[in-house]
This record gives sequence, C-alpha cells and structure tokens, in this order.
Amino acid sequence: MQQAREIIFEFQRVGGYVKVSAVDTLTSAEVSIVGPPSAGQVQLERLAAQKLEYVLRKRAAGQRGGLVI
Repeated sequence: MQQAREIIFEFQRVGGYVKVSAVDTLTSAEVSIVGPPSAGQVQLERLAAQKLEYVLRKRAAGQRGGLVI
C-alpha cells in the first residue's frame, strides 16, 4: 500500500515578514519561502507547496540545484 504524501507547514514571523517552511513527509525534503503577512496563510502555503513540488520534480529527474563551476 502506497503511503499518502502530506506536507507539514511551519510559519515563523520574522520582523515584517513570514517565513514558511514546507516539509514532505515521504522524502523529508524541505523548502522555505518568505512573504508578507498580508498575503494570508492559504496563499503562502500554496506558494511553499509549489516550490516543494518543483524541488521534488528536479530530484526525480536527477537534477541538482546550485551553481556548478
């Protein structure tokens, strides 16, 4: 039976901004975004989830992030 993918969100107020961390429960992959509190929880969660999906797709394709010199 395949385990369902879940995303855990953490919100931290940092000065005039909110840092949102998103963690994938299957892979333990984690990403963070920063946005204004006025954006609202739903929009910030959606943006963090989109970034997490992007990172997971890159990993699945064997691509690595960062700068190669």
